[in-house]
Amino acid sequence: MQLDDFDFELPESNIALEPHPNRDGSKLLRVLSDGSLEDHIFKNLPQFFNKGDVVVFNDSRVIPAALKGRRLRGETQAQVQLNLHKRVSDNEWFAFAKPAKRMKVGDRLRFSGHEGSGQMGSGQACFEGLLEATITDTPGGGEILVKFDVSGVHLDEALKLVGEMPLPPYIASKRAAGSIDKETYQTVYASHDGSVAAPTAGLHFTDELLKGLKDIGAQLQFVTLHVGAGTFLPVKVDDIKSHKMHAEWGHVSAETVEAIKAAKAQGGRVCAVGTTSLRLLESAARETGSIRPWSGDTDIFITPGYKFNVVDRLITNFHLPKSTLFMLVAAFSGLDVMQAAYKAAVERDYRFYSYGDGCLLEGLHNG
Repeated sequence: MQLDDFDFELPESNIALEPHPNRDGSKLLRVLSDGSLEDHIFKNLPQFFNKGDVVVFNDSRVIPAALKGRRLRGETQAQVQLNLHKRVSDNEWFAFAKPAKRMKVGDRLRFSGHEGSGQMGSGQACFEGLLEATITDTPGGGEILVKFDVSGVHLDEALKLVGEMPLPPYIASKRAAGSIDKETYQTVYASHDGSVAAPTAGLHFTDELLKGLKDIGAQLQFVTLHVGAGTFLPVKVDDIKSHKMHAEWGHVSAETVEAIKAAKAQGGRVCAVGTTSLRLLESAARETGSIRPWSGDTDIFITPGYKFNVVDRLITNFHLPKSTLFMLVAAFSGLDVMQAAYKAAVERDYRFYSYGDGCLLEGLHNG
């Protein structure tokens, strides 16, 4: 299929730059298996689930991975920006950099801390307001590999003091990240540091909404996929088969696998909260056709024609035209269905992207 097959009209007025005042107060578009559409509010989600269903969440936590600082080369300095996107060791990260073309192996980078940074924490080395790194590779495509002077938990604490929340580019270009984003650009159940972009379908959930799902007998399970900034990279090839996904690290536990198998055996449905959860579950099943415990990097690219092995339903936000995420929902519910659903969403003033409204896709993926 060609890239233009996944294009659609999206007025800028439909793009959400701020979160809804109430997480579960966003709109919810339910896309049924026959392609019909229903308008709802997200907090009413539990009514669409049955006892025995399994709802799978991505519990990865967003780290403050957006860095601003200076490049040091001899006596010259220049301003730089980094978005960390994949950790490869205790003190090494791949990052997307601006201006990447002017960065060379061996360049030193210095990032300033916030006022009053002080100590890094009990028993840790003193952090004096600066974080420094060396560029060790420039693979191209705007990407660099950096090696920080501190590592492990010391680096984690330094990033919390120096970094900002890595808002999506379309938001970051319109406004600076604020203190409120540290709360709103994080799910209420996040527990494992590592993502540099939020698993945004989960942003709609509150503790009360999670309790509502439990009360009707749905089982909540968690996987971990550390979302990379590559999720925002545009597809630059006309033939989508030529597109290469950035790899992201994930883990599916034995407990989650057993819960899914038990639910399936009793006629329960598996609902992935977000494309990240779906991609990870399908990665854990694609080699054998059956879900199994799994850990590792995944670069799975789901497009129309893909046969889903695990997921029956999907909760997700509204995605960018020509994006890999729109290709995924088109694979799940049908391209014609999703084109019609997105057209209706625009007309009904749904809010798009990370801070936007949600969809519940019942799926046409076996058709």
